Amino acid sequence: MGFDYKKVLLIGATSGIGAALAETLVENGVFVIGVGRRRERLESFAQKHGSTKTDYRVFDVNDTDTAQAFVDEIFSAHPDISFVFLNSGIQRGLDFTNPSKVDLSTLELELKTNYTAPVHLTNALLPYLTRQSSPTALAYTTTQLAIITLNSRPNYGASKAALHHFILALRAQISKSSPSLKIIEVFPPAVQTELHDSKNQPDLKNGDQIGMPLKEFNDERWEGLKQGKEDVVVGSAKPIWEAVEPPRREESKKFNDVMDEALKDFLA
Repeated sequence: MGFDYKKVLLIGATSGIGAALAETLVENGVFVIGVGRRRERLESFAQKHGSTKTDYRVFDVNDTDTAQAFVDEIFSAHPDISFVFLNSGIQRGLDFTNPSKVDLSTLELELKTNYTAPVHLTNALLPYLTRQSSPTALAYTTTQLAIITLNSRPNYGASKAALHHFILALRAQISKSSPSLKIIEVFPPAVQTELHDSKNQPDLKNGDQIGMPLKEFNDERWEGLKQGKEDVVVGSAKPIWEAVEPPRREESKKFNDVMDEALKDFLA
């Protein structure tokens, strides 16, 4: 089984695991529309591969008021997009043992980038993806910290856990209404990227050396995507996912079956 999507909209393509995937997709004959905040990196990517293989847009996912207009313009230019990857994310340390040092604006930005903005984009994207005549996919990057707690990064884990729960509910809804749209979740472990560098996380020294080497992660993720997995769990995230997710999903299914039956006479 291969990666069957010919045109990908990749949001969060300018660095780290997003940039690595953009390169892999182009190398495998996929047309990539890269999206991010840093124009110079997008231009470099487009110049490297040419207009027959790539396009790009400068867009900040946190501009949620313009999310619909952004999506409308992209699909006007590229109506045959079949795969969208929402990959943007930030991580910050927050230490509540010293509340006076906690910057709540940082907390709000992290929550918006990692959760609220993807939900806004999802709402804008769904009408386009569900009306395509061929199979489509909407993919998200969460993290192993969506299902296990890292005490020094409480808001990052909380924001990704929120996205994880949203994805599972969305997948259940979409499977009934639009089964040709696949909802994919990628669960990375820590990966050696600038997500952890001292510019983004000043409490870390040589943070970009934390975790799984980027190439190893990218190769394993790509194999999971080619295999058509809905849950692409990579590296050290696997034992955590296997311990937590299957039993939790079994209980979730039981709970939803009961609630669907209990509420059927109350839903408008």
